[in-house]
Amino acid sequence: MGYKEIFQESNDEAAERYDLVLERITEIAKEQQTAEKYQDYFKKTADFICLTAQILQEENAGMLKDRSLSTCEEENQRLYQDLLPEFYEDSYANPTAAKRLLGETFAPLLCFLYTELKALIAYAFEGRKMHMTVFCELFVEIYNCFESEEEPDKKEIGHIIYWFFHDYSEIFAEDKVRDMVDPSYDFFTEIIMKSDLSDLRYLYRYGEYIGEDERKVAEFLNTLSEEEIHSMADTMTEGFCIGFELTGKDLSKKATVCMEYPIGFERVVRAAILNFEKAGLKPTIYRNPISSFGRGNGGKRGAYATSFNKQFEFDHRADKAFYLDKAYVERRLEAMKAAFEMYKKQANHHAGPAVMEIFGEVPFEPVIKEEAAKYSSEQNELNVYQMSRSGQLTNEYIPGDERSFTIIAYPIPAIGEQFEEIFRETVKINTLDYMAYRTMQQKIIDLLDTADKVHITGKGKNKTDLWVNIHALKDPAKETAFENCVADVNIPVGEVFTSPVLEGTNGKLHVTQVYLNELKYIDLELDFADGKVAEYRCGNFASEEENKRYIYENLLQQHDTLPMGEFAIGTNTTAYRMARKYQIADKLPILIAEKTGPHFAIGDTCYSHAEDTKVYNPDGKEIIARDNEISILRKEDVSKAYFNCHTDITIPYDELDKIEIVTADGTTKEIISDGRFVVPGTEELNKALDEQ
Repeated sequence: MGYKEIFQESNDEAAERYDLVLERITEIAKEQQTAEKYQDYFKKTADFICLTAQILQEENAGMLKDRSLSTCEEENQRLYQDLLPEFYEDSYANPTAAKRLLGETFAPLLCFLYTELKALIAYAFEGRKMHMTVFCELFVEIYNCFESEEEPDKKEIGHIIYWFFHDYSEIFAEDKVRDMVDPSYDFFTEIIMKSDLSDLRYLYRYGEYIGEDERKVAEFLNTLSEEEIHSMADTMTEGFCIGFELTGKDLSKKATVCMEYPIGFERVVRAAILNFEKAGLKPTIYRNPISSFGRGNGGKRGAYATSFNKQFEFDHRADKAFYLDKAYVERRLEAMKAAFEMYKKQANHHAGPAVMEIFGEVPFEPVIKEEAAKYSSEQNELNVYQMSRSGQLTNEYIPGDERSFTIIAYPIPAIGEQFEEIFRETVKINTLDYMAYRTMQQKIIDLLDTADKVHITGKGKNKTDLWVNIHALKDPAKETAFENCVADVNIPVGEVFTSPVLEGTNGKLHVTQVYLNELKYIDLELDFADGKVAEYRCGNFASEEENKRYIYENLLQQHDTLPMGEFAIGTNTTAYRMARKYQIADKLPILIAEKTGPHFAIGDTCYSHAEDTKVYNPDGKEIIARDNEISILRKEDVSKAYFNCHTDITIPYDELDKIEIVTADGTTKEIISDGRFVVPGTEELNKALDEQ
């Protein structure tokens, strides 16, 4: 069974409804039955729906793969045109433009509807007729309310939207679970494994916006040899498998691995899939969420294209506000549990994600629009509750102590004219000699394991002054507080990390500029009291209120506070040198940036949902610092133990003064001084710093 067979029954069931609703929408595109100020909105929306219906028809007839490249490009442009930055100023998807064009009363709801209907693009390319039908019916139902000179009741429109997401929770929840764990949903796998990847028409079969980055990456990878491609794939797949070995988990019990990747990298993904199949794992691939139902606060997941308009994405980050309440959340959680029950066997055999990230996009500084949807304080609490319960459900059916992951990152052409050179440098960084790093990092750990606390201070404009409390060892001969990270699940090599003791972890963390979850922060300051964020500020906006809301919504992810889940010292000075050489420090992903200096994660620990699984360093010592005072609450109430987020914040070496340990008797010893490693045996790490 493949993806077409999966949807066949529901498509057949929806056939008559689809024909009727499409016929009505075709009429709407021609008539003028609403008040004048709404006529253009409904006509353009109906025209767009008809365009997606044409795509669905071509998909059903098997014609999409035979389109010419110019036709692919033209249709792709038409589908996404008004969302592109050059047209967004007057788009109905722009909350500010919608208010100007439609008036204050209905602009928010109609802007939301317009944006949600963009999901029809993906549904058309995948041949999901039932999904298209229900969204088309939503559009017609709302149009019917406007079908007179008199304006409708605003509450009625809100109720229609609310009950749509409430009533169809089962469909969306099943999509989310099935697409993650069931290899039978092979829409993306088929593109990767059966396409002629030298023919760039394959890119347009996704239904995503294909821009310069996707085309240029695919073109560049087509210039690489099979040996180079397989080397990149091997790094990823070997890291994933080693992650199971090091944690003592049985990979042979697993049957699937979830591939997450940027469009354009198919040659590498194909090679990785072939590697995983040799290990007994079939790929599962899901689409980056296309509806507010599935979107979270993090970056892109699944199979995704680069952001063609980050402001558009930012404007709609809180669109669930139109229907989010307690009843909806409980309904969604019920639907999610039912979906996991339906795919219980597949979920139990799921090994986890193998993730490929990208970097190089221009750092984004958003414009905060008053017209954009915002969560109320009650909705923020519901978001946190939903995230927590969803995490618990996922862990119930895909146990954290039985799964693993791996992450690797590569640049995209947006990084600049030196893209190809930076790409090759990144490949080298991803394949550094982990044995050499393991030895040097062990020397740092040996010193850290004698610490009662670690003191970190910044220099120059950096105001960091932070004390981190370290877990005490009962048996130093057999135990350690820090993990020696040597490029298995977390590529590239280059860090030692721990879950700090929260009580006694106090002070200020400051970075002058940092890029977190695709958003830029200027002069970010977090003050910790007993390991929890007590105060926070940044300098992005003119008002303190806007700055605090920006951090609260996007960094704290609607939590009043978050604990320090990780303290680490990055040792990959080669990556740091690359960032400075090409002036791309502000474009590095967290995955690499965290290796280029000390970093501190707010949120869950690195061992989230797997704290009871014993983990050992290469020297045989058990890493005992897997819990903190928050995560240990799982033994009493799991809902209080996890936040389902983990964001690393790195201080670059050139903003770093010292990292020194303080032992129980008050003795101090330096690990880094004036931004240079001073532990005997780590001198090699300074060579890259001195080559800048």
